[in-house]
Amino acid sequence: MTGCDLFVSQEKKTRELVEQEMVAIDWNEVDSYPLFANCDETLTKAGQRACFEQEVLSYFTKALEHVKLTPVSGQDTLVQVDFLVDREGQVSILEIQKTADTDEQLPDFDAMIADVLEHMPKLQPALKRGIPVKARFRIPIVLGTVK
Repeated sequence: MTGCDLFVSQEKKTRELVEQEMVAIDWNEVDSYPLFANCDETLTKAGQRACFEQEVLSYFTKALEHVKLTPVSGQDTLVQVDFLVDREGQVSILEIQKTADTDEQLPDFDAMIADVLEHMPKLQPALKRGIPVKARFRIPIVLGTVK
């Protein structure tokens, strides 16, 4: 007696297993976050995320500490910056969401953000199953009002 599986090639079986595995992977979630040189790669995933976010916020805070707005509402202004860390660890801006007040008072704001991202230290890219992958992030930036 012989079974049908004896005639199925090993390559086809392997391909089917790989296809099943690819469907099961959550491609929206990385296994490890992009890391700066001073972030410990042995940290937990949550620790890596915290270190990454802390470092990014630190760079933005230092670069934008002199930026002040005088919005009509008298409240701080929130800017959302969407950026991508690619497979090589390079950072690029995807979108900047800001108010009309920000555009009016700081017409070169986008260039300032681009400069901050361009001058950040080199990053190790995010990893998924040990493979470098691109990852998208959003960082909120609060621009203080002039008092």
